[in-house]
Amino acid sequence: MEVKPKETKLISPFFVFFLLPGMQIGVGVLGFERIIAKEAGQDAWISVLISGLIINVLLWMCFKLLGRAPQTLDLVAIHKDLFGKWVGNAFNIFFILYFIMISIILIRTYLEVIQVWMFPGVNVLMLLTIILILVYSFVVGGFRAVTGFCIIGLIIGSPLLLLNYFPLKHAHFENLGPLLDHSFLEIMKACKRMTLNYLGFELLLIYYPFIKKREDSQKWAHLGALFTMSIYLVFIIVSLAYYHQDQLRDVIWATLTLWKIVDLPFVERFEYIGISVWLFMVLPNVCLGVWAASRTVKRVFGFRQKKVLVYILLIILVSCCFLDNRYRIDRFNTISSEIGFYIIYLYLPLLFIWQSIVYKVRSLNP
Repeated sequence: MEVKPKETKLISPFFVFFLLPGMQIGVGVLGFERIIAKEAGQDAWISVLISGLIINVLLWMCFKLLGRAPQTLDLVAIHKDLFGKWVGNAFNIFFILYFIMISIILIRTYLEVIQVWMFPGVNVLMLLTIILILVYSFVVGGFRAVTGFCIIGLIIGSPLLLLNYFPLKHAHFENLGPLLDHSFLEIMKACKRMTLNYLGFELLLIYYPFIKKREDSQKWAHLGALFTMSIYLVFIIVSLAYYHQDQLRDVIWATLTLWKIVDLPFVERFEYIGISVWLFMVLPNVCLGVWAASRTVKRVFGFRQKKVLVYILLIILVSCCFLDNRYRIDRFNTISSEIGFYIIYLYLPLLFIWQSIVYKVRSLNP
């Protein structure tokens, strides 16, 4: 039952800070503003704040789930412990598909950005194959390599946050008022629409055994989640201040459109550079999702992770080829967001409660 990776495969607790944003900050940053502004208007930033705080509560639940047992567990072991082998493995297979689904969303949406903004006639299959080869090269190196890539990606991508200076020069902060002009239900609907952007923290349930001094990692995980929330908060406030509400509802890629106004003497179309650099933010997302899927397959079926990895990448390749137009991509994103919503906001709390009941009964009947 206990999961004991080799000492050479473990990471320091501090690196968990990078793993949370490494999975949550990705292609969604480029256009999430329109989606939540449709529901909450100028109060959309409140939805980002509320969602981020709720994610921290759910993150606390994850650590409780993992820390209650005397031995080190992951999600696969928790499922088997609480539901038995067959039912537990059924849940585990569902999560394998879920991790693959997240990876498909990330990589296909990023490719759509390249098609729309940079190269409309690009050969998607060729570009997808190149990206998946890069994903394979990192994931095959193990969890430490994926963690290192998350750190590098965050360092490379973070300077793009400074680009918010340019739209702020033309901002109208009166667009943020009146405060609380929308109902609680509308704000909560916007919170739901933020789900897809906050997905990924639950991968902690898979990589938890790979952390040294696991009890020290919780504070870094919460700080990482708060950092993610801060990034989304900055982007939504800048967009709300720059755009009028009616404009923002019609701008599909709000952040990318803001990059178009960047005025530098040596660069004419900075959004091209921004999209290219953002690959270093998206690739760690995909690598973590693929690693989690292949790791779970190994834990459930006992297959070698390297062999499983090839089949998972082939599934992603074929799936992305079927998502060949804007309608299918948008529909797949909507369905995935719904699934993710029920997993993090319903399943995880229910699993937390069920574990509490099971452990309480076991303590009464040793």
